[in-house]
Amino acid sequence: MKMEKIDIKSYDYDALIALLESWGEKPFRAKQIYQWLHEKAVMHFSDMTNISKALREKLEEKSEIYPTTMVDRLVSKDGQTTKFLFQLRDGSVIESVLMKYKHGNSVCISSQVGCRMGCRFCASTLGGLERNLTVSEMLGQIYAIQNISGERVSNVVIMGTGEPLDNYDNFVAFVKMLTDDKGYHISQRNITVSTCGLVEKIKELAEEQLQITLAISLHAPNDEARKKLMPVANQYTIAEIMEACDFYFAKTGRRVSFEYSLVEGQNDSEDFARQLCRLLKGKNCHVNLIPVNPIKERNFKDTNTVFVQKFKMILEKSGINVTIRREMGRDIDAACGQLRRNYMARNTKIDGVSESVTQ
Repeated sequence: MKMEKIDIKSYDYDALIALLESWGEKPFRAKQIYQWLHEKAVMHFSDMTNISKALREKLEEKSEIYPTTMVDRLVSKDGQTTKFLFQLRDGSVIESVLMKYKHGNSVCISSQVGCRMGCRFCASTLGGLERNLTVSEMLGQIYAIQNISGERVSNVVIMGTGEPLDNYDNFVAFVKMLTDDKGYHISQRNITVSTCGLVEKIKELAEEQLQITLAISLHAPNDEARKKLMPVANQYTIAEIMEACDFYFAKTGRRVSFEYSLVEGQNDSEDFARQLCRLLKGKNCHVNLIPVNPIKERNFKDTNTVFVQKFKMILEKSGINVTIRREMGRDIDAACGQLRRNYMARNTKIDGVSESVTQ
């Protein structure tokens, strides 16, 4: 029986030291290998030029650098947004998005293959959850995009396919490794995680004392309306989510963001805006209004610009910090799950690639 190789890019620094010591290697080798994997993002042990040939052969025999292979790429007309479709080791495909801003490059990554949360306006949930991503598969999206674009990623948003807190252990390990000063070394303050509101996991995350931004996918100011959009609202009330957010702020000192996708006729009236004002009154928070990206499998429509501005003005008059998310990449299926779903509809199995860049 063939032995399964170690997913070495998922090993944090201390675990890598322990692994190499169990092989009879010196601890300093861990620092060299860790830098090759996470700072230089190499994909082949043969590229680790300051490692002895014997150790490289041992790494090849016992471990593997999991590939993240680009199978499709769409670039928006303005060149500011690129959506990537990556193939993983087992043939699964996931999406990631590169967004170029004046302040730097942001990447939105996936945390699962598919999603089981069932949000009505999201294409990611239509096929259900297939599996969680490993730490290396989350890291691999960032490293691949950097290698493809030739530009460093400065901000990371875990807001693609999947519910990050439903893959809690791997997500937390990913954040710690991404921000490790011995590796890629992004500031924790430059990381945002989006959740539909898994209350117990929000509280658990608060205890981690990370300095990341917590973003709640709220999308409605009352439970009745939220249940129509998000099945998770049948499990957690808005009051419970608000209490968990207060706990997160008390533990971390980090302002919480609330995402609010505006869906025509569902949650975009002036009355809903006033309800949202009452809900968030006095909280140290930020509201991100998002004109929803329509998907063909649902009949939801985005709110027109006039209503979006009215909604924003009502919040502002109540002293709530609010922005309207800049629409990026609508011309390239930028809504979560659209590119992946379209690709899978065209390909019952992956037997070819439109572009192939391996990370």
